[in-house]
Amino acid sequence: MTEEAKIKITPWIGLIAIVNVVIHMLFYNTLGFHRDELLYFSLGQHISAGYASVPPLIGLTAWFVIHTLGYSLLAARLIPFLLSGVMIFVIAAITREMKGKSYAQILAAIAFTVTPFNLRCFSLFMPVSFDIFFWSLTILLLLRWYNTKEDRFMVMLGTVVGLGLMNKYSIALEIFCLFVVLLFTPYRAALKRRAFYQAVIIGLLIFSPNIIWQVFYDLPVLTHMKALNDSQLVHVDRVAFFTDQFFLGSMGMLLIIPGIIFLSGSKIMRPYRPFLIVSFLVVIILALLRGKSYYTFGLYPFWIAAGGVYWEKALKTKLPEVIVPVLLVVLSIPIIPMGIPVFKSTMLVKYFAWTKEKLGTKMVLRWEDGAYHPLPQDYADMLGWDELAIITAHTYEQVPDKQSTLIYAENYGQAGAVMVLGKKYGLPDPACFSESFLYWIPRNPLSEITSLIYINDKLGSDVKSIFADCREIGCVSNPLAREFKTGVWLCTAPRSSFNDLWKIRIRQVNNPFYH
Repeated sequence: MTEEAKIKITPWIGLIAIVNVVIHMLFYNTLGFHRDELLYFSLGQHISAGYASVPPLIGLTAWFVIHTLGYSLLAARLIPFLLSGVMIFVIAAITREMKGKSYAQILAAIAFTVTPFNLRCFSLFMPVSFDIFFWSLTILLLLRWYNTKEDRFMVMLGTVVGLGLMNKYSIALEIFCLFVVLLFTPYRAALKRRAFYQAVIIGLLIFSPNIIWQVFYDLPVLTHMKALNDSQLVHVDRVAFFTDQFFLGSMGMLLIIPGIIFLSGSKIMRPYRPFLIVSFLVVIILALLRGKSYYTFGLYPFWIAAGGVYWEKALKTKLPEVIVPVLLVVLSIPIIPMGIPVFKSTMLVKYFAWTKEKLGTKMVLRWEDGAYHPLPQDYADMLGWDELAIITAHTYEQVPDKQSTLIYAENYGQAGAVMVLGKKYGLPDPACFSESFLYWIPRNPLSEITSLIYINDKLGSDVKSIFADCREIGCVSNPLAREFKTGVWLCTAPRSSFNDLWKIRIRQVNNPFYH
């Protein structure tokens, strides 16, 4: 393509970015808040330099959203929607740094737009969307530095890595692999430049508040990783980890596979081959550690960009240049509901039953417990929360002495539903020993608790031993919800002091906040 043609086509990148955002916005309220979104939105109500399972950036972002847009579902998801559009420009820029012209950039942008991992990750308010962005920006800035040797890109890289670490610790794996591999490539010239050390200092300064917080709280990240390994990663099938990549990439594999081969063998791609080695190293380490399939998502934009360059070099006539992006879009249409819930839950069940039978996509119905269910876990985690908040509000209305009432939730999803969705009903913040709610538990309730609103899948024996009257007011009725049959009990007429039991429970918690 000529430079003149390149100038004419460039606006298509902006159009694709807009389409990407619009797709996410069209179906944002088909289901409801995700369990993890409720947690992260709850973090925004307790600003801190760290949390039980994540660094502070997602909490700071939630605080900003809450104080500018409120607690609505659209408010929560607007930033990831917009970030999906920004990612189109990032992928186009990565493609351009690998000498891809307009066609390569447009093709890569289209491929990213239709992949399930883009549709899913950027439709939810979670750290993973920011993680993909920071991983991609890291590669872009390194490529930009290599192509220009301008130190400002190295300094910018330090800022991006620092922010990435404040979002999700997983970017440390990318940085580690980059450092190990690039030591044996021409990129090691960066070690001789002052800008490299400036970048390291900037990154550490940005990340330092969380380092200090982790030390003060006895490194809860280690506790979280152990719990994650014991409860979830132990169920990860290493073979499934690799086969899942083909589904997660979906039609994007039309670019990813040729892109990887192109990076491996083409002379013109030799300067960028170290990043391919880095990506392989990341995948191998994740497989050995039984990482979840989606932990690789930060690598996909680079692979897709390389595939865009490949097809631009390989296609010589107009007809094939049109056919490839059309195939990407048309073949992706049947699997769009796997990435984003375009239907209501009952229709989604029928859809996944059909795809399981016709397309052999049983793996998408496998949950973290290793079992198969009618809906993917993410979708089941987006059901039942509004109902739970309404039942809790109805229960709270029945309590005459609200000053002597405590709402207790067993897990962070239940607590998040009360803390976020309960705002419209005037519900007080709940007590919960799960996740970061642990840090916000009242050590000494202001009043003697005479009424307990208890949220769990069953009534605890310790609760029954204290309260003479325990009535289940209601429970989550949607059988497709992961919280199906989670009940809300109103417990009154205490036989003994609930506050005394509470103090004992607090002392049992391994939490330096209370030490």
